[in-house]
Amino acid sequence: MEASLRPLRLSHFLRFADTRSSLFRNFRPFFIVRCSSSTFSAAASPAPNRTKPSAAASTSDREAVRAVRIRKVEELRSKGLEPYAYKWDRTHTANKLQEIYRDLGNGEELDPSNHVSVSGRIIARRAFGKLSFLTLRDESGTIQLYCEKERLQSDKFEQMKTLVDIGDVLGATGSIKRTEKGELSVCVVSFLILTKSLLPLPDKYHGLTDIDKRYRQRYVDMIANPEVADVFRKRARIISEIRRVAESAGFIEVETPVLQGAAGGAEARPFITYHNSLGQDLYLRIATELHLKRMLVGGFEKVYEIGRIFRNEGISTRHNPEFTTIEMYEAYSDYESMMNMTEEIVTSCALAVNGKLTIDYQGAEICLERPWRRETMHNLVMEATGIDFTKYGDDLSAAKDAVSQALNSTESSKSFIDSCQSVGHLLNEVFELVIEPRLLQPTFVLDYPVEISPLAKPHRSHKGLTERFELFICGREMANAFSELTDPLDQRNRLEEQVRQHKNKAVTSDKNGKVDDDDKYEVTMDEDFLTALEYGMPPASGMGLGIDRLVMLLTNSGSIRDVIAFPVLKTATEQ
Repeated sequence: MEASLRPLRLSHFLRFADTRSSLFRNFRPFFIVRCSSSTFSAAASPAPNRTKPSAAASTSDREAVRAVRIRKVEELRSKGLEPYAYKWDRTHTANKLQEIYRDLGNGEELDPSNHVSVSGRIIARRAFGKLSFLTLRDESGTIQLYCEKERLQSDKFEQMKTLVDIGDVLGATGSIKRTEKGELSVCVVSFLILTKSLLPLPDKYHGLTDIDKRYRQRYVDMIANPEVADVFRKRARIISEIRRVAESAGFIEVETPVLQGAAGGAEARPFITYHNSLGQDLYLRIATELHLKRMLVGGFEKVYEIGRIFRNEGISTRHNPEFTTIEMYEAYSDYESMMNMTEEIVTSCALAVNGKLTIDYQGAEICLERPWRRETMHNLVMEATGIDFTKYGDDLSAAKDAVSQALNSTESSKSFIDSCQSVGHLLNEVFELVIEPRLLQPTFVLDYPVEISPLAKPHRSHKGLTERFELFICGREMANAFSELTDPLDQRNRLEEQVRQHKNKAVTSDKNGKVDDDDKYEVTMDEDFLTALEYGMPPASGMGLGIDRLVMLLTNSGSIRDVIAFPVLKTATEQ
């Protein structure tokens, strides 16, 4: 089973540009800012007639703020106060207090001797003479700190006014009251600066609106936009749910090497590193497949791995050089079993994070109710184009003529058609160009050509095809699965053919002067995997599912970078 997320190719960009479905028309970047450097704002709408400061002015202001705050650090230490504490004993989270005292009436205050202790980041403050209000946020939510001069000892109130800034992490102790305006508050009797922030948070007017900076400084993005952190909480729940579903079905989680002697299990350009002690090149894995199959040879019957995959290829809204998949393998089953497992995983995750199976993705309504549509690649292509590829057999020239006539090929698509080395490759190319973008609702596409499925078992009923499916939702590949090839001789022949085709493709591209950097790599044979197959692997099915794309779908995120906490970015020359 080849891991989900195929290599990014130029044809994907062309297809994406030509497909103007309503799926992505409603996508807009979101920037909601809930904190400021001076006063609290619940949203980030720019004030009228207010111009955005220049980058130079922003840098200058930032350095000025930093210098002031460093002086405050020195002042705290001169008073015998450590601005970077070791710990704080918290009794309640903000959300827990809101829940416990939700019925407390406006203007009511509990016994002043009954104290609670909270801690978190200060995201807003207001001062009125002898009274100050601070908004404290912890991981669960926010609560107001009601700071009255008479309640604080000695000069603590003045310290709060002069030394506490927005962005500081604070611990506070006090009693509970609800203000006349209905805001649940901790009436502070003592506080401690736990961490003094040196840099200002994004201001309430402009916030963190630079997309590159949002990804590069995700920690600030999560402070400024709490909903960003919610995406990663949902991601954690999705991964937990995947594990629950797999283990409830009897699968065992295993770990396989990230550093490998041969890059196998998919056709993709690997990252290469060098091991000094071994004196040899190693590859960061491009799939977990081949080692998981070794586990089946060794006697395990149901195994899975959730792990990082690394591919030295293009970057887009759907592709990141490192991404996360689950691959799972079950002995004595075929690809029908994996269709059922895939449905179970996706629907369970949807219910876990959204509580329903009808979801919105970028303006499109997606229904995840089972069962999902199941159709062969041949039938889908024939429905859309009228081309019946089965009648061409191995006549590649006739098949290309039929495709060119049916599609009224443009120069860009014609080049991809001409480069196809077999009827199976041509069928897949037409599918990717024409059909894939249209598969909005969950669809299992079945029975792929053998030429593009080197690790899948031959179809038991249709020559030239394999027992393989891919799951598509919103025009995107989500999962990929096979009835696994267990014949070691057939497997060797197919991998050797894959190497030959890759070399021919590179030579042809070089002759035409159209060398794609993503094709400039060597495809290696994993001889140890072939040796393992010769000891005998039981009949099995395998499936790989792209977790990042699943999280995108279930959190309505438009880019893969929105669901990876720290996506790969080009190193910035200036910060």
